[in-house]
Amino acid sequence: MGDKQNLKLAQQALEMGDGIVRLTPTWVPRSFCVPGRRLRLHPDDLYALGGNRGGIDERWFSSTTHADNGPLTAPDEGLSYIYLDSKKKVTLKDAIGLMGDSWLGKSAMKKYGGWVMYSKFFDNMYPLPHHLHQSDEKAADVGRVGKPEAYYYPPQYNFALDTFPYTFFGFEPGTTKDQVVDCLKRWNEGDNGILRLSKAYRLTPGTGWDVPPGILHAPGTMCTYEPQRASDVFSMWQSLIADYYIVDRQFLVKDVPKDKWDDYDYMLSLLDWEGNIDPNFGENHYCEPIPIGTAEAVADAGYQEKWIVYGSEWFSAKELTIQPGRTVVIHDPVAYGAITLQGYGQFGKHRVSSPSLIRFGEMTEDEFFVSADAAGRGVQITNGSSCEPLVILKHYNPGNPEMPKRKKAKARRG
Repeated sequence: MGDKQNLKLAQQALEMGDGIVRLTPTWVPRSFCVPGRRLRLHPDDLYALGGNRGGIDERWFSSTTHADNGPLTAPDEGLSYIYLDSKKKVTLKDAIGLMGDSWLGKSAMKKYGGWVMYSKFFDNMYPLPHHLHQSDEKAADVGRVGKPEAYYYPPQYNFALDTFPYTFFGFEPGTTKDQVVDCLKRWNEGDNGILRLSKAYRLTPGTGWDVPPGILHAPGTMCTYEPQRASDVFSMWQSLIADYYIVDRQFLVKDVPKDKWDDYDYMLSLLDWEGNIDPNFGENHYCEPIPIGTAEAVADAGYQEKWIVYGSEWFSAKELTIQPGRTVVIHDPVAYGAITLQGYGQFGKHRVSSPSLIRFGEMTEDEFFVSADAAGRGVQITNGSSCEPLVILKHYNPGNPEMPKRKKAKARRG
């Protein structure tokens, strides 16, 4: 489809929805993961892209980022589509690329060049390997950009915690670089032992973590909402996961220049060393939600907003809860993407509902993108239930002027 047709569809969608568009579900498999079965994707569709691609354990939101899943990756894998009807759709990437001022506003387009974040649900049965995402400096060595990210554990998607609800972060204070290099050199000996140098934290639904580039982390098995910069770079440093899965060394060097694949000094340079051995890591990176407004004001207004991801220069996120039977108008200073966790009703001109079960390829009523103009004018949202709250997560590009600074909070150690 050419630019002319894409532009026509993008304009049509924006006009039809009065600045708010519906997005189709975007499913992403990972060959090194086992689905945790909490994404509400039908069990028969967990391997819909083929067993050789791996199970589907990620759903991406408001994504203009192409997934980096090796040579079998589809040309549009990871990209969100704007839905007009069953025969008409256009990628969010093309829509913003062709008429970005109309979606994000002139100032955001001028400053950031487009939509430079995305979010996702990550849902795995087993822990992930200890890995990092490169900084801008190191990602530039392979022609990419760095990737900070953040985690939030929505209670609505965590009725089951699966096999290991703990995440390892960094290294124990006192760990030496020689110990880390020794682990990397023992890659083909089974377990290279890198988690023996690390420390784990118990994960708690309704809380989260801030994870800058260069920080090693082995995410546990909570279903996780992850706002992040628009990048898919990583380097895995653990050779064996939970005594069941051997990690190919190719994942260690996936985003490393080929002439550095055996250069351990270079590998160490990918780390934010001081950040990894920070004795106050939990205090500096654990995130409790920050409620907006007083209890009295919230009760009167009929809704509650909380900052759940904050402090990053690249993204932020809120949780919005609307009480049963209430209609509210929500204003935001910038464009945002939205995913519905619970309940049903009306979202602007669109019906909204959180699905119980989704078949691969089917449309849902739970995901939206709100233009800067519509966000500023205010979105009217109605909770159609007489007894259940309507809960929506909203993810923002950089530059939300209302985002609070991080406050230190104590985390629970595993």
